[in-house]
Amino acid sequence: MKESLAPGLTHTMNYPVPEDRTVPHLLPEAPEFRSMPKVLATGYMVGIIEWACMQLIAAHLDEGEISLGTHVDLSHQAPTVPGSTVTVEAELLGVDRRTLTFGITARDEHGVISTGTHQRGVVSRDRFVDKLPS
Repeated sequence: MKESLAPGLTHTMNYPVPEDRTVPHLLPEAPEFRSMPKVLATGYMVGIIEWACMQLIAAHLDEGEISLGTHVDLSHQAPTVPGSTVTVEAELLGVDRRTLTFGITARDEHGVISTGTHQRGVVSRDRFVDKLPS
């Protein structure tokens, strides 16, 4: 990690929601999901938020380093329909050795859809891959 990876960094990401990021598409083999309304799925929302955090820190990682999501504490307080744009505002709140904590606010055209925190761990990609079960 570079010394520039420090609390206070911010990043804003816009994500136009396509229909295939709605609840019926989350786990197509699950009839419970397939029968739900076509709104942004919480699982996809979490992925979008993780992506924004990854973008925030990308320029501050050393070559060969990646970050892995380790904790999410996010609300999902309003539905977002396909065609809307989700704007994620991420701020790096803390760096504790290799653990990064982010504050998150996500909104669409109608208001806030999510708030909370997310943590990521910075690791060597090669060392991580080498430890994966065969």
